[in-house]
Amino acid sequence: MKWTELTILIVAFTLVTVLGFAASRWRRAGDPEHLDEWGLGGRDFGSWLSWFLIGGDFYTAYTFVSVPALLFATGAVGFFPLPYSIIVYPLVLLVLPRLWTVARRHGHVTTADFVRARHGSSTLALLVALTGIVATMPYIALQLVGIQAVLKATGLHGEWPIIIAFAVLAAYTYRSGLRAPALIAFVKDVLIFVVVLAAVIYVPIRLGGWDTVFAAADRKYAGTPGAADGTLLGPSAGLGYSTLALGSAAALFLYPHSVTGVLAARDRGAVRRTTAALPAYSLLLGLLALLGYMAIAAGVQPMTSGGRPDPNTVVPLLYDKMFPDWFAGIAFTAIGVSALVPAAIMSIAAANLFTRNIYKEYLRRDASPAAEARAARVTSLTVKAGAVAVIILLDPQFSIDLQLIGGVIVLQTLPSVVLGLYTRVLHRWALIAGWAAGMACGLWMLYVTPSVEAATGRVLHHHWGNAQFALSHLGVPTDLTVYAGVLAVLVNLAVTLLLTPFVRRMGVRDGEDLTVSDPAPVAHTLPR
Repeated sequence: MKWTELTILIVAFTLVTVLGFAASRWRRAGDPEHLDEWGLGGRDFGSWLSWFLIGGDFYTAYTFVSVPALLFATGAVGFFPLPYSIIVYPLVLLVLPRLWTVARRHGHVTTADFVRARHGSSTLALLVALTGIVATMPYIALQLVGIQAVLKATGLHGEWPIIIAFAVLAAYTYRSGLRAPALIAFVKDVLIFVVVLAAVIYVPIRLGGWDTVFAAADRKYAGTPGAADGTLLGPSAGLGYSTLALGSAAALFLYPHSVTGVLAARDRGAVRRTTAALPAYSLLLGLLALLGYMAIAAGVQPMTSGGRPDPNTVVPLLYDKMFPDWFAGIAFTAIGVSALVPAAIMSIAAANLFTRNIYKEYLRRDASPAAEARAARVTSLTVKAGAVAVIILLDPQFSIDLQLIGGVIVLQTLPSVVLGLYTRVLHRWALIAGWAAGMACGLWMLYVTPSVEAATGRVLHHHWGNAQFALSHLGVPTDLTVYAGVLAVLVNLAVTLLLTPFVRRMGVRDGEDLTVSDPAPVAHTLPR
């Protein structure tokens, strides 16, 4: 047991818990028994608060632990979050302020609310809601992977510490709603900046410089029998890498928790300023990724899980090896808090979707705002319990693979959400058919893709193993791969575009656009 690190971690977790409960009195709501207040923080977060909150969405314990772990295990391919985090911000600057304006004008809490009003289809809205919930669940479970890695590094094993941590998280989220992770996000981001900057300055100096770090990584990859690892991408990896970055960028703001952070902003200007400032996190992400190479140079050996090395433990072990115990405890705290903030936002986002687009739409149409808030609170507890069950019952490596599946799944909402912000040319039934076709193709591609260990080329499991689909499955004589989400959403768009004129010629009635039902002109309702 590493008692110093564990004591600091427990004390910090206690302080964060106090902040979580105190958040219910911070920026006190006019009517706390309302979904806008519990699930969106009263829609009153300014630019700074939105920046920390949305950044807390993106840079999670999974990012902190698994991005360096991917570099440790495979090398250059682990840098894919860098290009997609650069690509995504210009894209979302075009979309998110527009989405915020429409949602504020019409009281939408979720993207499924917008789809319901824009396309006049409760069925399409239900599909968007279910897609968001399914894609979010493994993402919440993955935050537990980060906490597990920290606990293993302190010498604490078993599932009961994680159950306790998420029970406390569930309690203060139930009480404070989105205000809890918004307040804690300040602490989280400050801790991350401190521990990452300390590592990238101190560790290379102690190891002999960056040339020593990269040389050690080169030697490691050169000594493995697999051909998929290395400090440079292989000749056939470019297409898979670029499409993974592009597809991940397109999926990032389709996740319900990303939209929740945006809709909580006070005004359109806050959304624009926040989005413009988010690239500052990309610098941190690049430095964070390099921790994987530092772990190689420092001779860190990952702990084993299920009889094989668990690279998710290399970052905690690196801090434990290279820093004094007290600073390692601070680093462990940063990772742990990086799990709690996004897990809370994700569970709230999933609860909002269930409450507005399943509970109120199909189970209790006459639900009052107070009943909606109560249903959302209970749902958030259920979502967290489900995430804990996933991580306990499934192999953690398999749960990480599920996150890749989540990206492919959530991309299928792009036509109805993003294109729906700009046009209603696409028919609602064509959008439903496109969603079904894209989802079927995406899941098939994921099913036939095995999980292969980069260093050895050994197949770990034969299905649901990766999001990189081999084009050879389509009869193309090549070893190129492509991100399954990109192919699936292209199928989705193709089916939607082909079916739209067909169903219109058949006289199939489209839904009424409720986003233009007020007296204001359309051009002002959907600002340019």
